[in-house]
Amino acid sequence: MQSQNTLLADFAKLANSAAGTFAGMTREARESARERMKEAMGGMDFVSREEFDTVKLMAQKAREENEALLARIEALEARLAGK
Repeated sequence: MQSQNTLLADFAKLANSAAGTFAGMTREARESARERMKEAMGGMDFVSREEFDTVKLMAQKAREENEALLARIEALEARLAGK
């Protein structure tokens, strides 16, 4: 009876070690994939949300100024055509 308990205890230790090893391999694979993704993404030219919003506001302001200047040009041309 004692030999069966030892066999079961050894099997339980083996299964526990295998589960720990598998969990470690999973964690290591996840970290490795994350690191590879960071390296791949690091070479690309991405902008932050703040930079994007700033440029968007600049473009909107430039568009408004362009429309105002166009209206002034049209008014001047109309005045010149009337002379």
